[in-house]
Amino acid sequence: MNESQVPAELLAAIKRDLRSVRPLANPARRALALVPLAATLLIGSPLYWGWRSNLNQLTPLASWGLSALEAVAGLVILAAGFREAVPGREISTRGLVALWCASLIGFVLVMHVTHALLPTVTPAGVEVRYAWECVGMAVAFSVPALALPAWLVARALPTRPAMTGALCGLGVGLMEDAGVRLFCWVTEPTHVLVAHGGAIVLLIVLGAACATFVERIKHRR
Repeated sequence: MNESQVPAELLAAIKRDLRSVRPLANPARRALALVPLAATLLIGSPLYWGWRSNLNQLTPLASWGLSALEAVAGLVILAAGFREAVPGREISTRGLVALWCASLIGFVLVMHVTHALLPTVTPAGVEVRYAWECVGMAVAFSVPALALPAWLVARALPTRPAMTGALCGLGVGLMEDAGVRLFCWVTEPTHVLVAHGGAIVLLIVLGAACATFVERIKHRR
């Protein structure tokens, strides 16, 4: 069927629906655009909640260096999430497994190195309260920050929205943890895994749920 055979009303309706769109930037460029967000999470949290009292007992490499490394890792994961959101550019299963494993190993390594250099424990009797406080303080900054990567993902058309959203949650979670470790003075592995890691898991779940919800709305429209 050529244009002359298309009913006039149908052709007019199609032409009215046509709109110019802006091509998506490269995933790496979109992630780099979020450097200010990473810097805000890195510095904003400790500025607002107060710097850890024993920060000066850590070397600059162990404090700022490891936090900067986490922030960069978060940006890399966001770039992976943005790529995952583009049909035909999805990450292979092997690549996803490697990405998730590397993120977990990196988080655990940062935790153990920090504890080895400056061993501190949660005071007895307040373990649960301290854990909830850290989760709450991390979420207060990271949940609003998740909105920007979620908007960038929504501009694409992810075929696996849950995975795309989970990657965005993981990326933002690592960037926020980079700031959390600069205001939380406890380095005890149990606390870090439960509280700091719990906040990251919460963001992963929230990111996956939000991306899935948005895609369902888009399909209904």
